Amino acid sequence: MFCDRIMPARRPYLLGSLLMMALPAVAGQVLVHDGTQALDVFAVRDAVIREQEWQEALRFQQQLQILQALPLGCVSFSRPYTYYDCAGRFYRPYQQRGQENPQQFYIQITPPGPGS
Repeated sequence: MFCDRIMPARRPYLLGSLLMMALPAVAGQVLVHDGTQALDVFAVRDAVIREQEWQEALRFQQQLQILQALPLGCVSFSRPYTYYDCAGRFYRPYQQRGQENPQQFYIQITPPGPGS
């Protein structure tokens, strides 16, 4: 076998280098610039930061579960505060503020504990 012919002290290095070649490289965003136009690196940096903030806001919005109406079969509880148990998912009611006709909506919460 090929590894048997290599000195035993070099086997870990060989194995490590083979693994590094087999694993894909992970890089951030790559910008290709042809050099014919001026490049404002600070504008690029600001654009990348705005894109990252936008992606983070989307992730947060996906984590926040908001309902306009509760599903059928929810059980209402009043302690430690008003909340609803809907098949193991818990929601807390909120009123929309600053509107002439405020609407009620429900935000998913973690299960309330006895000391909450």
